[in-house]
Amino acid sequence: MTTPVTPDSTSADEDERPLTMFGPDFPFAYDDYLAHPGGLGHVPDSAVGTEVAIIGGGLAGMVTAFELMKLGMKPVVYESDQIGGRMRSVPFPGHLGVVAEMGAMRFPPSSTALFRYLDMLGLQTEPFPNPLAEATPSTVIDLKGESHYAHVLDDLPEIFAEVARAWQRTLEDHADLVPLQRAIRARDAAAIKRLWNELVVRFDDQTFYGFLAASEHFRSFRLREVFGQVGFGTGGWDTDYPNSILEILRVVVTAADDHHRGIVGGAQQLPVGLWNTEVESKYWPAGTSVASLNGGTPLPRVVGLRRTAAGIVVRDSSGDERTFPSAVVTAQSWMLLSTIACDDDLLPIDHWTAIERTHYMGSTKVFVLVDRPFWKDKDPATGRDIVSMTLTDRMSRGTYLLDQGDGRPGLICLSYTWSDDSLKLLALDAAERTDIVLRSLEGIYPGVDFRSHIVGEPVSLSWETERDFMGAFKANLPGHYRYQERLFGHFVQDSFEDRHRGIFLAGDDISWTAGWAEGAIQTALNAVWGVVHHFGGASVPGNPGPGDVFGELAPLRLGDL
Repeated sequence: MTTPVTPDSTSADEDERPLTMFGPDFPFAYDDYLAHPGGLGHVPDSAVGTEVAIIGGGLAGMVTAFELMKLGMKPVVYESDQIGGRMRSVPFPGHLGVVAEMGAMRFPPSSTALFRYLDMLGLQTEPFPNPLAEATPSTVIDLKGESHYAHVLDDLPEIFAEVARAWQRTLEDHADLVPLQRAIRARDAAAIKRLWNELVVRFDDQTFYGFLAASEHFRSFRLREVFGQVGFGTGGWDTDYPNSILEILRVVVTAADDHHRGIVGGAQQLPVGLWNTEVESKYWPAGTSVASLNGGTPLPRVVGLRRTAAGIVVRDSSGDERTFPSAVVTAQSWMLLSTIACDDDLLPIDHWTAIERTHYMGSTKVFVLVDRPFWKDKDPATGRDIVSMTLTDRMSRGTYLLDQGDGRPGLICLSYTWSDDSLKLLALDAAERTDIVLRSLEGIYPGVDFRSHIVGEPVSLSWETERDFMGAFKANLPGHYRYQERLFGHFVQDSFEDRHRGIFLAGDDISWTAGWAEGAIQTALNAVWGVVHHFGGASVPGNPGPGDVFGELAPLRLGDL
């Protein structure tokens, strides 16, 4: 439920900084790094204009390309489908600005590096209608055939408040929530590392469910069952229960699941904007953009990577091969095991092991366009909204109502499902999926004729069947911390043998916060630092980059015992 675990109004003094995605594994201020007037660094004159391959045109790829271009390097972008990656906004013909967000659709204000780019591009955001959020007219929680209508948490039966209290107390008593969030607000890196590293040691082998079951506040199975259905924050279903509790704690302590905002006109505008934005740089003539440096179109799908004495050879689906002194791979890392043929020695063996052990969450969405936001109609008998934002244990699971404004059609995310729930829909086409979830909603809202309002064809996508993704995002299982630490720190290559240097991994699955755009941006900035360092460049005085302070702030390295 969308109630901040430590609301600013009660837990923070007015002069304290807000909660941000500052750490906790690597407490480096990426937002301050971006804001420095001196920029991110410089490369030697001999490296200016040097081509760097950017494999993948999602957010991480576009941030990497944009920032390297500003530093005078020439990003050469490869993209198998379209600029945007999992920021995929599908338009509805004839309805300008109305899009189905098939991937990223809601963004926490704690993503401060992300919002720097949104502000730079002039993109507007608006409150996202999560369950029980202020922007949500009403919420219905439907479990075991019984529905509960609410505007705020106190409108629900007492068991839901009991679940919320149990989660809050469990976090405070067993996960150092209050001191950890206080340290994040203060950007006290030493305190964050001390507190978080202790949690890593304690919980690396613990599942989300095991963490709950071990808490005295969740002794009741009924509480664990309800919590698994209504989730934490905005949608952590019990399909998250097998994942590492560290994945969940990272979200909670950094307020990543609170006060979400959507991007007006679609999230894909952000990576597309970085592709098209003209840069002000002494290295390039006026009007230069990543797009113009690439002739207006990225190169096609990468199908092979190998290293020669001359550099990193990139082969694309047209059969063309080009050699680069450096490359940044921002595609989901599983692609290096399947659709991209790679030399075995392209990466150190421990990094290959980490990629092989990566666990991805599946996810399915089903959207329909409707003639108007009919959900705002009132039931004459009860005075309630005839349809509400809905959380349920039925097949639809999560239904979001997206008001496009007066005089415009309405948009409904009929169903948002994860992992096992996504698999239940996987074999069905869009029309069959729509029928299944409509039957669920008709059971919750008898007498509401959803079907009569639908205009056009439904839009649906399952990320686990997408050839270039094979899942929505990474979600570490217990015992996977060591693998994530290797992947995140890959950009610092001074200890690598020469044959392993010059190729860098980025993207949200390389980050500690997969599924969040902020993680993609952070790893992109790591890769930018890595490329600059690889060419003999440096950060500007007074603005050390992530690699410059890595020895001090590096994530905990767990040993064998």
